[in-house]
Amino acid sequence: MQPRNMSMSGVVDLAAVKAAGEAKAKAEQARAEAARQGGAAAVAPSALVIDVDEAGFERDVLQRSAEVPVVIDFWAEWCEPCKQLGPLLERLAVEYNGRFLLAKVDVDANQMLMQQFGIQGIPAVFAVVAGQALPLFQGAAPEAQIRQTLDQLIQVGEERFGLTGIAVDPNAESDGAAESAPVPAGPYDALLEAAMSALDAGDLAGAVQAYKNVLADDPGHPEAKLGLAQAELLARVQDMDPQQVRKTAAENPGDATAQIAAADLDLVGGHVEDAFGRLVDAVRRTTGEERDAARLRLLELFEVIGPEDPRVTAARQALARVLF
Repeated sequence: MQPRNMSMSGVVDLAAVKAAGEAKAKAEQARAEAARQGGAAAVAPSALVIDVDEAGFERDVLQRSAEVPVVIDFWAEWCEPCKQLGPLLERLAVEYNGRFLLAKVDVDANQMLMQQFGIQGIPAVFAVVAGQALPLFQGAAPEAQIRQTLDQLIQVGEERFGLTGIAVDPNAESDGAAESAPVPAGPYDALLEAAMSALDAGDLAGAVQAYKNVLADDPGHPEAKLGLAQAELLARVQDMDPQQVRKTAAENPGDATAQIAAADLDLVGGHVEDAFGRLVDAVRRTTGEERDAARLRLLELFEVIGPEDPRVTAARQALARVLF
């Protein structure tokens, strides 16, 4: 995807922003309420970059935009330009020292937000100022251009809405590091061994629960994530009639549910490319909830194979072409 300027100058033309007066009033009201409660506490530099999902968008973006401009980075793991732009935006968020907040949105997990913002390709960067959304740019733009856009955005926030940013305590992380550093979880040898024993005994529900017990304490545990994905896949196919599932899928190429079931069988049978291709095609053929279901199952099957597998990389690229 070639970088494409969406509206680099739009942030300074607030005549195009609807209800700017109302937004300013809301921002002033929010600041007055914060002042009444003693003012907002200073945050650590790491708090200037946050991950945001659909459930927390109103709280983490819309409400926060009454005190500081919020820059939204729409990205995905498979997007190569995102891997260049993301770290740059994170570095600038810390460098600008609270004059804007960076919110990162994974489009794979937050399709509704992507649709609401009308995003056609990623990376895409927007801003929300006092509740008002503004497009900034699309693609991995040069750093100098990004800085210019951020400067314009901050100027708009200050001059038109009185947003002066949030206070940052540079010592917060070093002072609290000993207390706030996460305690390494585990070891989980007993739970992982229990999961394997359950799998050997055909107790798929027990294996699933054992892996979930590990992930409840350590959500990123790689062995538990892989084991859970595999156990859930086996649980889904154990009561299937393979012949009937494949017959139904062949007769209903546009039925996402039928293709999802057949893809599970493909993967269990070792036909990885067939499973991935089937679901990519289902995403292409369907819309709405069916499309989301096929896309999410494909992402689950990626977990079964592992993100470093070249077949997963190829399927991610194929999915990107279908989605964007």
